[in-house]
Amino acid sequence: MLGIQIIAFIFCFCGLAAAIAATASNEWKVTSRASSVITATWVFQGLWMNCAGNALGAFHCRPHLTIFKVEGYIQACRGLMISAVCLGFFGSVFGLIGMKCTKVGGSDQTKAKIACLAGLIFILSGLCSMTGCSLYANRITSEFFDPSYIAQKYELGAALFIGWAGASLCIIGGSIFCFSIAENSKSPRRGYAYNGAASVVSSRTKVHSSAPDKTPPKHFDKNAYV
Repeated sequence: MLGIQIIAFIFCFCGLAAAIAATASNEWKVTSRASSVITATWVFQGLWMNCAGNALGAFHCRPHLTIFKVEGYIQACRGLMISAVCLGFFGSVFGLIGMKCTKVGGSDQTKAKIACLAGLIFILSGLCSMTGCSLYANRITSEFFDPSYIAQKYELGAALFIGWAGASLCIIGGSIFCFSIAENSKSPRRGYAYNGAASVVSSRTKVHSSAPDKTPPKHFDKNAYV
């Protein structure tokens, strides 16, 4: 069971790292405008900045100037990804406490409940990350396949795939953590026989056997036989 918990924690930790990388990345949507390889220009956008680069290796990024001018779906994705990272952090703390290899958290039953709580938190973290990436991807695909949309069209960036992979790892690892409480309940319990009454009886027997016989000796005279 300890090995399963370690695997679950590795999955969740990798998923949290992927969520952090996806949140900080600027490649949520990308596009290329090129008539040749030499004059190629790439434009990619993220949750925090818009960037552009060319084939010569020059890149320039500009952050979103104000939150009030940012589109609603970008703000929603920001909130979901930040929630996923925060939940993943707290899930990691509870996961370390609930693992059997640590010496904090109390008894095995208490640690199993903490591990189950960590699993639920990781599942919520994965769902937040999955929802944020899917919402952003849905906006990109709807604009790309809309014939009436005349502005610049973008494609799915690498950050979306990283976010989806991290969300899947968090959900899988959190599910394993939740199943750990079921494994703990199925483990056999040690039974201890109560020998209190027998010990009391035996101690009393020893006391009576070790006590000297204080009954006075009987003296018989010759008249007793008559």
